[in-house]
Amino acid sequence: MADDAVLTEIRAFHPDLTAIRRDIHAHPEMGLEETRTSALVAAKLREWGITEITEGVGKTGVVATIKGRLPGQRAIGLRADMDALSIPEQTGLPYASTNQGTMHACGHDGHTTMLLGAARYLAKHPNFGGTVQLIFQPAEEGRGGAKAMLADGLFQRFPCDAVYGMHNMPGIPTGKFAIRKGPFMAGAGRWEVKFRGTGGHGGATPHLSTDVTIATAQYIMALQTIVSRNVNPLDTAVISVGSIHGGSNLSPNVMPSEMEITGTQRCFTPVTQALLDKRMEELAHACATANGCSAEVLLRWGTSPLVNNPEMTDVAVAAAQAVVGANHVAPDAPPITGGEDFCYMMEAKPGAFIFIGNGVAESGPTHQVHTPHYNFNDDIIPLGVAYWVSLVKQELGGALTA
Repeated sequence: MADDAVLTEIRAFHPDLTAIRRDIHAHPEMGLEETRTSALVAAKLREWGITEITEGVGKTGVVATIKGRLPGQRAIGLRADMDALSIPEQTGLPYASTNQGTMHACGHDGHTTMLLGAARYLAKHPNFGGTVQLIFQPAEEGRGGAKAMLADGLFQRFPCDAVYGMHNMPGIPTGKFAIRKGPFMAGAGRWEVKFRGTGGHGGATPHLSTDVTIATAQYIMALQTIVSRNVNPLDTAVISVGSIHGGSNLSPNVMPSEMEITGTQRCFTPVTQALLDKRMEELAHACATANGCSAEVLLRWGTSPLVNNPEMTDVAVAAAQAVVGANHVAPDAPPITGGEDFCYMMEAKPGAFIFIGNGVAESGPTHQVHTPHYNFNDDIIPLGVAYWVSLVKQELGGALTA
């Protein structure tokens, strides 16, 4: 278990961190627009005596550097995300979002706060050898924040030998962590297909028209064959339809000349990514041609599969076990098909990504991330801070000693 003195000290400033978290929650900002959040992060870091702070990395990112007072050359990066989502909040909390239509529905307010807590502790107790880079990343939710920081020279300007990330997970009890070696989160993408035809009068002259609705219906059914008949049965892949748009309910006798379908796709290997791209495009054009239509296909991957480095995973497991005990850390948790753009930092540097339990509701379902009733659990803040501190000890030595 973690040094009791460390957790005692962290818990002493837990109320301060809770206030920070709730302030961030009340003022959510979308990706690459986190100007207030970034300013708050930088101000708190300075308040706690950290002087090496760089703002504007990848537009709105912040990186702070803490150097240990013991000998050591190794450097590690600890990363938290800062952005919110375009979801109207329905929690009714006293600190609910004041930005209409935007809320912290994924807990990034908590992630930012836990890393700030680690910064506060490490700045006061730099009893380690080497360097800790505290990476406050913008725009994890689909706006390319990790890539923006990397393009801005993240690891050239702030060298790291390894990088680590953490995310809360509703449904995992408070006081527990979960991780696994290898593929842990899916590559996540979105797709759009537009079928174009002539349209026409659905009652009088349907035989003189090219019917994009038939092409659309056939394509939706054909998509189901990709996972069932093209993907290796031992692999995992998902293709889902999210929206269908075409025609007007005010003109039901008009056959539309254009139909648009959108959705998402997920998988765990680059080979399967390429397969999904190939088959989704081939089937779109085949369905269009069969019905005298044309198809326009757009396939985009927001993230690639997140793959935990085995060595760094062992380090993360040891760090979590030191905080909550071995019985409360799942080292071989099942992979999930959610996406995470921390994958791009882990493609540049070896690393590991871990889940911290956000708790289980006493009755009824736990509110999941990306829903209007979700709220980060402030009770887990000290455990998240202690995990980061423990990780520094595992990597750089001595950080848990006050």
